[in-house]
Amino acid sequence: MLTEIKGLHHVTSMAGDANDNNDFFTGTLGLRRVKKTVNFDAPDVYHLYYGDEVGTPGSVMTTFPYGRMPRGSRGVGEVGVTEFAVPEGSLPFWADRLAAQGVTGLEHTTLFGETRLVFDGPDGDGFALVEAAPQGRSTWTGGGISDDHGIFGFHGARMRLRETAATDELLSFMGYQKIDSADGVTRYGIEGGNAASTLDVEQVPDGAAATEGAGSVHHIAFAVEDRAAQLKVRAALMDTGYQVTPVIDRDYFWAIYFRTPGGVLFEIATNEPGFDRDEDTAHLGEALKLPTRYEPHRAKIESLLPDIAA
Repeated sequence: MLTEIKGLHHVTSMAGDANDNNDFFTGTLGLRRVKKTVNFDAPDVYHLYYGDEVGTPGSVMTTFPYGRMPRGSRGVGEVGVTEFAVPEGSLPFWADRLAAQGVTGLEHTTLFGETRLVFDGPDGDGFALVEAAPQGRSTWTGGGISDDHGIFGFHGARMRLRETAATDELLSFMGYQKIDSADGVTRYGIEGGNAASTLDVEQVPDGAAATEGAGSVHHIAFAVEDRAAQLKVRAALMDTGYQVTPVIDRDYFWAIYFRTPGGVLFEIATNEPGFDRDEDTAHLGEALKLPTRYEPHRAKIESLLPDIAA
């Protein structure tokens, strides 16, 4: 069993309009945009990062807004719900706020004794706010939402799969322990890591396969402290039979990727070097930052990207 994985690092989704995306995460949810850069494989597409004040691992939602990309359809073989943690007693505030801003899919639910508010993102993405203890985290209040209501970061995420046995085995190997099961959902948690420590697996035996598009989670990333820990995880996964990419420099973390038995793309990302490597904390997410290889083409890239409001 691995001991290097410390919970979630980030979740990355595909999206439609860049300004709608930015407005939703910074305006509606009150997160901070901590980085404005581009997709490494498609530099005419933004890669936007939203999180707490400094983009702490376990707080960061990232998106690829492709513009007029068709929406995906929800189903099995994907991360179907991304969950944010909010202060206890804050869900009435959020229900009123989201309803007033026209957010769809609002529904109050409980799972594993937790009070939750489920809702749709701007591209039909599946989200939930879960009342939880802060666990040492603070909220970003720069988005105009008070400390009593603001988002701490991730609570966890839920994968929907037809068959779960192989994924259960993988999560156990990654250091996750089974906590509970209810209503076809099994909860896993990891000890000794960050506060984004839960992962739910929902079995939907007869579910239709998800189709990828705007609103689909592209991958879910798990945190390790540094590159040495990442290399240990990579070697162990490969020894177990997984096909794992080489280490890729993503400027703000190093990443490796592999496809899980249920079809979900997993990433293992380092906590280093962080989002302040090329911007000071006071100005995170303001300027367009480009990977080094694209810097000579800045003028062309900027001409292709839509303007995004601050």
